[in-house]
Amino acid sequence: MAGTQAVKPATPKRRNINNVAYLFIIPFVVVFCIFSLYPVIRTLYLSFTNYKGYGDAVGVGISNYVRVFQDKYFWQAFLNTCNIWIVNIVLQLGLAFLLTIVFSDMKYRIRGLSIFRAVFYLPNLISCASVSFLFKTLLDWKYGTFNQILMNMNLISQPVNWLGTPTVTPYVVSVINAWMWFGNSFIMLMAGVQGIPKDYFEAAAIDGAGRWKIFGKITLPLLKPIMIYVAITSLIGGLQMFDMPHLMSQGNAAIHDGCLNTMVMYLYKFGFTVNQVGYASAIAYVLFLIILVVSVAQFFIMNRKED
Repeated sequence: MAGTQAVKPATPKRRNINNVAYLFIIPFVVVFCIFSLYPVIRTLYLSFTNYKGYGDAVGVGISNYVRVFQDKYFWQAFLNTCNIWIVNIVLQLGLAFLLTIVFSDMKYRIRGLSIFRAVFYLPNLISCASVSFLFKTLLDWKYGTFNQILMNMNLISQPVNWLGTPTVTPYVVSVINAWMWFGNSFIMLMAGVQGIPKDYFEAAAIDGAGRWKIFGKITLPLLKPIMIYVAITSLIGGLQMFDMPHLMSQGNAAIHDGCLNTMVMYLYKFGFTVNQVGYASAIAYVLFLIILVVSVAQFFIMNRKED
């Protein structure tokens, strides 16, 4: 009809679903701010005070940081941490590399890789407290199973105090840590190997290359990014080492002449034993700066390799 106007169909009201999505991240943001962001900011503030865990926090400027850099016991704890870590990472990566060579060799054709992965990774799933109790029992000076086996095999004439000798105890902790973590390194290295195209290995085998040449010329160069990642993350974890030395020394590293006194244990002492929270906060941030330097070094090394 001439007088009738065309009626436009009603468009459905659009819902802004993006605003609804913010509701789902609110719980994470709240928890993150309360349990992560606030402690970091609070620790930074306390590092410039003489706070003792109670009373008022009085500002002291950068004197806590000056004290950290002049504290010979802190740097001794740093050397102890590095000493334990170096032996740990050599054994950990060495064993992981050896297993990677065996399981990635096309000539061996070892089956059941998933089973071996589970077995090797199993120590990593056991709590550190349980592992510490187990090895403290096995390595007991008088009644430990390990000493009894060695004496029955005539390898030693008298029991060895594995956990009470300053020249031995740090390396015992290193070996235990390596046993706990080598499975994790092995899984990451094997993941890197499986990411390498098999054509490379098959072509090298056809050309007559041996297993060691294949590993040195193909596998090792292509695994370097994974190796750098494993080494740097292990270093960061090593600098934060606390649970194993603390449990092995029964919370008192001084009984082993301080050989198990790591940086985090030193921090723990001032934060929870002698109530110098301000100084402990400064130690925490110095440790953070050391880890930051290592992380930046990792970033530049990996970027340079990519270029």
